[in-house]
Amino acid sequence: MTEDNRVVERTGWAPVRHFAERSVLGLLVVTAIGLTFGVLLLLVRFHWQPLLDLDRSVADGLNRWASGSDAVVAVLQQISSFGGRGTMLPLVTLLVVVLLIRRRPRPAIYLLVTGAGALIMDPSLKALIGRLRPVVEAPVADAPGNSFPSGHALGSMVVYGMIVLVFLPAVRRRWRPWFIGLAAVVVAAVGFTRVALGVHYLSDVFGGWLLGLAWISVTAYAFRIWRREAGHPTPPLTGGLEPESGPDLRPAPAEGAVLPHPWAKAAEILVGWVFVFGMLYLVGYTVNRWEPAFDDRVVRWLQTFRTPSLDHLSWLASKAGDTHAILIISLIFCPLALALWRQWRPVLFLAFTMIGELTLFLCAAAAVDRPRPSAEQLDGQMPTSSFPSGHIAATMCLWAAIAIIVMARVRQPWRWIFPALAVIMPFGVALSRVYRGMHHPTDFLGAILLTAAWISVLWFTVRPNAHAETAAEAAEEAAQIADGRPLEPVR
Repeated sequence: MTEDNRVVERTGWAPVRHFAERSVLGLLVVTAIGLTFGVLLLLVRFHWQPLLDLDRSVADGLNRWASGSDAVVAVLQQISSFGGRGTMLPLVTLLVVVLLIRRRPRPAIYLLVTGAGALIMDPSLKALIGRLRPVVEAPVADAPGNSFPSGHALGSMVVYGMIVLVFLPAVRRRWRPWFIGLAAVVVAAVGFTRVALGVHYLSDVFGGWLLGLAWISVTAYAFRIWRREAGHPTPPLTGGLEPESGPDLRPAPAEGAVLPHPWAKAAEILVGWVFVFGMLYLVGYTVNRWEPAFDDRVVRWLQTFRTPSLDHLSWLASKAGDTHAILIISLIFCPLALALWRQWRPVLFLAFTMIGELTLFLCAAAAVDRPRPSAEQLDGQMPTSSFPSGHIAATMCLWAAIAIIVMARVRQPWRWIFPALAVIMPFGVALSRVYRGMHHPTDFLGAILLTAAWISVLWFTVRPNAHAETAAEAAEEAAQIADGRPLEPVR
């Protein structure tokens, strides 16, 4: 063989051969998974007795274990929620937005197509098989629809599996086994909870896992074919779907130390927390002993305006400041902030803000122990005392922290939406809480003091906007390069 032929073999045919070998192996694996699912489906459809006996035995045993404790049931339901549509649909949507921000449209399309396929297959197969859900001795949960396959098992396998395939390049090599293992643990835990809660048989869960694994295998293979047709290499999946996307998907590759001298900063934050708590306790103690007459008068005056429509509107406004709403907004903002500005410091600032607010509120409320207003309380008995208002403080801290972060990094006029929200949202929550008889006006004052003092402490210790200009300029330069525009100075 001539040297030229060897070069052709080395540079031309070798990649094709490697791709063909991997394709055949992948096809065999997918075929084996599909056949296993098909056999299981037939056994379920034709009521194979040994499988039915095993399903009932496992379902009854886990039901007896779970039904003995309300705490166990609550934990199982919480874990199960990680495989529900209420968690996975927002998660996939958020990750698609992050990928589009980082200018990775192909993985974003992969997430959308693979997720949509799972959404279609789940109800279709359930309707086709028509298997009824388990009947257990002590029901602790219920679920609509038929039983086979488990939608939670199918969805969790697909969603967390494709997240691993897409984001694996962003994970350092030594952490990749842990990343994959964490996803596997979540998928296994979700499947276990569905059987333990008595809403699925063991074969339902295995069927969902097999179907989900087959589906992400097929879509991953189709993605690799797409890459090859576009002229990109097709390395093994051990490096993820797009190994070259690693630098774009890493959260903050160019950031140095997030907090220089972390132990000194931790001490400063702790000292600041103690001083803020002392101020809140002093003000709360004074208000509790003073008992200003206008506090109850304002609550009773607002009570005269109550109507069913205003009651419902105030309930909605109050919900904007509860723990779930605050947590959801935080979990949406933090990944978007990382994708846009590729800095951990603003995320750390927001996390410290909300953790500090929660601990300060709980400790101050327990120490002051102020009674709720004497007016009718529409939300019933609450587990904490009245001063300061946790709903108002959490809303103020959240939107004030977001406004501080955004205003330093965005130059467009729409950035003023966030300072407006930092005023409008807490005011709406405060009005609803007083209207519903849950807080005095001076509890609102306590929330203002908590927010102002705690954010001031974090402003001088964490310094959330350090290097904000650098991050904004880097993001703009990356956008100019990706769009093929000539580099222009960022103002």
